[in-house]
Amino acid sequence: MKIHYAFAALLLPALCACGGTQVKRVDTAAVVDISGRWNDTDSRLSAEELVSDCVSRPWLASAMGTSVEPPTVILGTIRNQSNEHINTAVLAEDLQRALINSGKVSFVASKEERGEVRDERLDQDTNASEETKKAHGQEIGADFMMSGSISTIEDKEGGNSVILYQVDMKLLNIKTNQIAWSGQKKIKKTVKRSSSSW
Repeated sequence: MKIHYAFAALLLPALCACGGTQVKRVDTAAVVDISGRWNDTDSRLSAEELVSDCVSRPWLASAMGTSVEPPTVILGTIRNQSNEHINTAVLAEDLQRALINSGKVSFVASKEERGEVRDERLDQDTNASEETKKAHGQEIGADFMMSGSISTIEDKEGGNSVILYQVDMKLLNIKTNQIAWSGQKKIKKTVKRSSSSW
């Protein structure tokens, strides 16, 4: 019996050494696919390509006319119509960043953000000095709203699958409801999962 205990005492550290968590930092721009599902790279590439296409189309020159001021855009709803959980807020932020950094349009805050700023102005009415408080009714109204959806088509057989992600975005003229621009980004992935050997 003592031999068994001694053997277990020797074996236990070896077993413990095999487990544990390993963490390795990687470049945030690196493409890392583990599950084959929608990820941060898909979101960033979709936003960059869609915005690049959007600001290169004729609607922009038409919207500016003779004005030197760029049109103002607001981001609307991005619907997740895929068969998996996708955090559309990440894509929304990527789109907003790409639009602002393009320098081709100006951008106004979202509905939630505007509500927070309006609350701040109300607070300033009571607590800020006359010289520094900001007046109501000075907001810039958006000319266009960008909105869209993410959808998927999956073809699966055994451990193999092909997943198509399709991001459709539209730019709507807020005054006329006309569609000024429509863009689409497709990402296709093949995923092979090995069968468990357990």
